[in-house]
Amino acid sequence: MTDRDGQAHLTKSRYLAGRQCPKRLWLTSYARELATAPEEFLEALFEAGTDVGFAAHRLFPGGVLVEERPWEHAQAVVRTRELMRNPDLPAIFEGAFEWERIRIRVDVLERLPDGAWGLREVKAATGVKEVHLDDVAVQQFVLEGSGLRIPSVELLHVNRDYVLGEDGIDWPAFFVRADLTSVCAARLAELPRLVEALHNVLGEPATPDVLPDHHCFSPYTCEFWEHCTRELPEDWVFHLPGLSPDRFQALRCQGIERISEVPETFPLSATQGRVREVHRTGRPCISSGLAFALVGLGPPAYYLDFEAMNPVLPVYPGTRPYQMIPFQWSLHHVGADGELTHAEFLANGRTDPRPSFAASLVDALNGGPEPILVYSAFERTQLRALADACPELAGGLGAIQARLRDLLPVVRRNIYAPAFRGSFSLKDVAPALAPQVTFDDLEEIAEGGVAAAAMVRIVGGAVDPGEEERLRKALLAYCKRDTFALVELHRALSAHGAQRRGGAAP
Repeated sequence: MTDRDGQAHLTKSRYLAGRQCPKRLWLTSYARELATAPEEFLEALFEAGTDVGFAAHRLFPGGVLVEERPWEHAQAVVRTRELMRNPDLPAIFEGAFEWERIRIRVDVLERLPDGAWGLREVKAATGVKEVHLDDVAVQQFVLEGSGLRIPSVELLHVNRDYVLGEDGIDWPAFFVRADLTSVCAARLAELPRLVEALHNVLGEPATPDVLPDHHCFSPYTCEFWEHCTRELPEDWVFHLPGLSPDRFQALRCQGIERISEVPETFPLSATQGRVREVHRTGRPCISSGLAFALVGLGPPAYYLDFEAMNPVLPVYPGTRPYQMIPFQWSLHHVGADGELTHAEFLANGRTDPRPSFAASLVDALNGGPEPILVYSAFERTQLRALADACPELAGGLGAIQARLRDLLPVVRRNIYAPAFRGSFSLKDVAPALAPQVTFDDLEEIAEGGVAAAAMVRIVGGAVDPGEEERLRKALLAYCKRDTFALVELHRALSAHGAQRRGGAAP
């Protein structure tokens, strides 16, 4: 998308990319092939945003969609002008405009009295964010530059308190119409300067020199992160767990790039200090307290993992947008004799899965005193929510909750290995300490966000029977692998703890 002089246009998305980072704008415009493809769960989020955008059309009955594709911009502009001339049309969806070499498509352009128009931007978020203000401001800039009078600007976002009834979604109640007219007016004065600066970036013959840091993740994760960090050392200080942006910049100002180079005088937490020691020596760091931290955790023990979805468009009566709905659990058990067994549950999703999820879990764990090991606080919070949703099972769910023991803080406080690479996630820690654990062979689903997206597709009827069967098998394999990884991680921790205290591994 370039002019005859070879310089790219700005678009709304490029404008926002440039506001985040000029290097991201340049790469987006001229070197898109260097971007990392979005993960599948992020694509699902994009699709959810599209669904919300189309849902908002229901608030403007009689509106007409400009159907030309993004690469048909000139035709879309002509079509938009044709629709604007029809006084009987109350709204135009995806109207196309161009001014000052900025091309935009407007979610909703609502006809107002006396020839005026209302700008309506639709977001799948549950509130107004700073980036949304930049989004609508640049649109108003282009619209008014194109000769339209825009006395009203609104952001239509999801109402987090909306509860789905038995009769389907009440769209006026589902959306909040936030008036941004005043705040956008205050930003318009800055737009000419900002637009000029970004056009200058697009006129640069080479990539701007911008160093990667925390800005690469705010307001969005930059798709060029891997490209921009490819030559940095594996123990780059950015990966020091819990390092604040200010302290990262302080190290950068001292010319320190490697964790192993962080001086003793630089203030670090206990965990950060262990990480520095590991990268200095190349050997795992195991605290003397690891064996004590594992006391009472078995075996015998259970190993539990939940999967949950949080669809923006609520599916089951009584649920809210983005509410977590657990739909799957996996449960491994290691007996006193070392025998490993497994049980699992996966909802069909045709009805609210929570009652059957909770009942099957209570049945599987009924009455035993053995600890139930998890690897986050997620299962605990979901058990609390399940007890509220299924009060008849609250006693059994509470008993399960009382038996939960979290291995994540045990790992954080007591062990670090070079292969963790700054992460304490199960998918980094377990393979590092127990090489027999791998997630690389899980091609269909190997991440919780992908699992959630798969279930949303199943529940929404977006897959045929064959694909649904394949996704269900992949879901079962993925969740089972998580709890197996937890079993093997526990065994590895026990062995390291016993070795650290000079005893034999249990």
